[in-house]
Amino acid sequence: MDGAAPAEPPEEEPGEIVSYRAMDLVLRVGELLLASGEPTERVNEAMLSLGVAYELPRCEVQVTFTSILVSVHPGNGAHPVTGARAIRRRTPAYWRLVALHRLVHDASIGLLELDDALTRVREIKRGRGPYPAWLLVVSLGLIAASAGVLVGGGPLVAGTAFIATVLADRAAAALARRGIAEFFQLALAAAIGASAAAVVIAAGAPTRASTIVTGAIVALLPGRPLVASIQDGITGDLVSAAARLLEVFFIVAAIVAGLGVSVYTAVRLGVAIDVNDLPTTPLTLRPVAIIAAAVVSLTFAISLAVPRDVLAPAAVAGALIWVLYVLTLRHDMPPVLASAIAAILVGLLGNLLARRRRASALPYVVPAIAPLLPGTLLYRGMIELNTGAAQAGVLSLIAAMSVALALGAGVNLGGELVRAFQRVGHGGSGRGARPAARRTRGY
Repeated sequence: MDGAAPAEPPEEEPGEIVSYRAMDLVLRVGELLLASGEPTERVNEAMLSLGVAYELPRCEVQVTFTSILVSVHPGNGAHPVTGARAIRRRTPAYWRLVALHRLVHDASIGLLELDDALTRVREIKRGRGPYPAWLLVVSLGLIAASAGVLVGGGPLVAGTAFIATVLADRAAAALARRGIAEFFQLALAAAIGASAAAVVIAAGAPTRASTIVTGAIVALLPGRPLVASIQDGITGDLVSAAARLLEVFFIVAAIVAGLGVSVYTAVRLGVAIDVNDLPTTPLTLRPVAIIAAAVVSLTFAISLAVPRDVLAPAAVAGALIWVLYVLTLRHDMPPVLASAIAAILVGLLGNLLARRRRASALPYVVPAIAPLLPGTLLYRGMIELNTGAAQAGVLSLIAAMSVALALGAGVNLGGELVRAFQRVGHGGSGRGARPAARRTRGY
């Protein structure tokens, strides 16, 4: 109204001091988390928690697949302060994830001064993993050997798969030292595994040599980026999800290319490779199968450099997911649905254990899905494509991707169930701050 007193202008916000060392800590932690394989949402949560813990005023965080950005607004007309990091190299070092999450937790509840936090970050960055380099190489061979046993192979299969996988890893490492792109490294590794099987078949060994390839492929399949990509998509980080899924696609494409070249060459040379000789995973709960599944997850965990105290849960989870998968298949469920159900239950238990230990869930859930990764379906698809059954080959490759996506979605759904019924998040990263929880109804 005309007689009403004019509203007074709001008072200016007082300027606040920006701690550049606190910003540096937030950037360093985010960089290490993202480079070590943590999904985007978890990196966001950790960085925001540190920003609140060390009183960075109006801290905003932006995380993508290859970069992170932190912006702080002091107020009172002062210019915002922004810092960024580019992620040029990603290494699966899950022991770092556990150590960084403990740091974030301690800082969020006021147990860690800024100087101490910076010292711990430097120690984590410079620290060595829990296993020597030779054991990481041997673990890849053991993944292949135990996966070959899981799909019905014997001692010859296990030994050949072990040797082929170790040779393939060393050959890929040699290419890496010469600056060759990772796509061709993986293609060569897959070709060596398939060639080993072709040699065994040509020698007339009394075994289904294709189980050698199944084991070698499982050691190469991208379980880690698959889980992270689906989690990014579910939580609304669509740019990072698309980038991670593209990474998964290129890894699978490299494996398929290597298999295709090797199988095509073997067929042209007259090696008797037949679809009827492909392994069909035996639906058995015999001790040898359960132990093989446990060893697959155990050795997969070692290859991801998980902390030593995670090895036992990883082995138990591998055996459990196999038992659940077999039991659901016996109730006439399709493999995709059976894989998803088993992954949901294992993902639920893995996330509960991770919450209890205040650690990242990835070291607990990623190794668990290794026994069900679709190595046989990928190999079947390439055999069918190279022996005249192109339509069946495409369907087998689609089935393989469907199983892989079901595994990734299942373990993430287990995590969502934990989030729904437990208090989560520190500082600025609780439920209310979660972008994926906002109701958009698709608009």
